[in-house]
Amino acid sequence: MDGFSDLRFFSLLIKHGSLAAAAQQIGVTPPAVSKRLAAIERRLGVRLLQRTTRRISLTPEGETYVAEGARVLEELEALERNVAGGRALPMGLVRVCSTFGFGRRHVAPALSKFAGKFPDVEVQLHLTDRPVNLVEQGFDLQLRFGEPPDARVTARLLAHNRRVLCASPTYLRRAGEPASPRELAQHACLFIRESDETFGTWHLSSGARTETVKVRGPLASNDGECVLQWAMDGHGILMRSLWEAAPLLRSGKLKPVLADWSLPPADVYAVFPTRSHLAAKTRALVDFLLAVFETHRTGEDGAW
Repeated sequence: MDGFSDLRFFSLLIKHGSLAAAAQQIGVTPPAVSKRLAAIERRLGVRLLQRTTRRISLTPEGETYVAEGARVLEELEALERNVAGGRALPMGLVRVCSTFGFGRRHVAPALSKFAGKFPDVEVQLHLTDRPVNLVEQGFDLQLRFGEPPDARVTARLLAHNRRVLCASPTYLRRAGEPASPRELAQHACLFIRESDETFGTWHLSSGARTETVKVRGPLASNDGECVLQWAMDGHGILMRSLWEAAPLLRSGKLKPVLADWSLPPADVYAVFPTRSHLAAKTRALVDFLLAVFETHRTGEDGAW
């Protein structure tokens, strides 16, 4: 049983991201957590974590231990529920990550409703513009644009979405409208620095044709709302997801640019580590989000 206890401890440590945070959650001192971790590594004969004064990161052995360990713990919990005649009840901590703008506008309100329906589930929402490793960073669920990164995760489509190029009528009157992707190089373009996308390089396609254009401009930010405001102020052409640009396109504050060309995919997925048994708390949240975003999967262009 020490093995099961160690798995639970190590999973908790990874979820909280540091020895100090795990110690606070358990109610012990950080040296006690460090001592427990050292004992597990000594028992297994491998190093599970690389530790510095600021952060911890999983070794390859640690990544295997936490990923496979989660499966073992879930199977044990399922067995105990089956023997006891109970059913899986959503409870416990769920850590969720999303991008800044989408997280504020769509995920946070959905989580507010979820909390009212599932009071035994504690949800922590982390907003970031950086790439996320679900296993290493201890997240249960990520709201991600585009395609899932690899086979170690499972993805459920939440909402149809696409990227568009757009600019204010003021800018287009002053600078003219580009007739082809290549002409974007002569325009002021506004950038959003996020995830691991190549900064300043835009990829467009039309049928069998594909164009990669290096663009530049006066303003950039890691926050989409800032860049949208700059576009409305007439500073240049913006690439943005339809979920954020659609209301401004409908109102005429922004106009589409090169509308016959397609941009990289931007459908919204709920992504979680691939496991044979998904924890009841995570399954409840995924199902809840699928219901919340249902109209965005069935309507044209996601019904944004």
